[in-house]
Amino acid sequence: MKPLELKLTQEWDKTFPKSDKIDHSKATFINRYGITLAADVYVPKGVDGKLSAIAVCGPFGAVKEQCSGLYAQTMAERGFLTVAFDPSFTGESGGAVRYMASPDINTEDFMAAVDFLSLHDRVDPERIGIIGICGWGGLAINAAALDTRVKATVASTMYDMTRVSANGYFDSEDSEEARYTKKAAMCAQRLADLRSGDYKLGGGVVDPVPADAPDFVKDYHNYYRTPRGYHSRSLNSNGGWNVIGCESFFNQPILRYSNEIRSAVLIVHGDKAHSCYFGKDAYANMIKGNKYADNKELYLIPGASHTDLYDGGGKGAIPFDKLESFFKQNLK
Repeated sequence: MKPLELKLTQEWDKTFPKSDKIDHSKATFINRYGITLAADVYVPKGVDGKLSAIAVCGPFGAVKEQCSGLYAQTMAERGFLTVAFDPSFTGESGGAVRYMASPDINTEDFMAAVDFLSLHDRVDPERIGIIGICGWGGLAINAAALDTRVKATVASTMYDMTRVSANGYFDSEDSEEARYTKKAAMCAQRLADLRSGDYKLGGGVVDPVPADAPDFVKDYHNYYRTPRGYHSRSLNSNGGWNVIGCESFFNQPILRYSNEIRSAVLIVHGDKAHSCYFGKDAYANMIKGNKYADNKELYLIPGASHTDLYDGGGKGAIPFDKLESFFKQNLK
């Protein structure tokens, strides 16, 4: 159960400036599968005693030097001890095969972050929350359904990666025939990879952007492929996941038991985001028949797109005041 020694970048290489209101350090911790995860820890300066804590991850295919680090640092400025981590097989984290994803292992990554915070000498283990961004929003809800130590969860601009994998965008491929075709292609790719001796990458965010690309693809490019959000370790900024990297998402829906979550959950979405239907449906499913629906909320940001909630979109779209009040109310 001893973490491996990882080579971690010590200089500040984030896509956002360092705050003088926090102390920053690097850390590692191990998950249930023996994979060592790399993390940035943010501690508010001048605050004594045990603190409420928040683990942050996402977006799907990003690294901790991008959105999750921005969220973590900003929440630390507001009094929380926070950790932003790279998921298994990505960024600075371990995992022998790179650029793979798993609904199980990635949910475990969140739980391992909760382990780390629970044992931290500056954290009150009874006051721990999580934030998941984009595809990690759905995984955060899944973690909240499994981990009773999580007292409050925020899913920001969320995707349900199992739904979009199985059904395509806007459920446009929701048929047995479409799924069969995609699964058959994945199975063929497995053999092609074995023959070649390497995993083929699926490609990150398209560059250059075709003129007829949907607006959300242009938004992704404007974040991941420009100085605004580019990072050399980010899958989305570069070669992307392995083609078969997300294969297991096809038939393992992650939100099946979300309506059994007792702890507080806040789903935040831009009302102009192409992904807003994920957030609306996740909220509806979460409160349906749930005896603990009173502490669940869907909070929509007028005029905000999907990537506006990555870094504010230049217009302060991330509702940090709302996040602060939500966590202070539910981590006490």
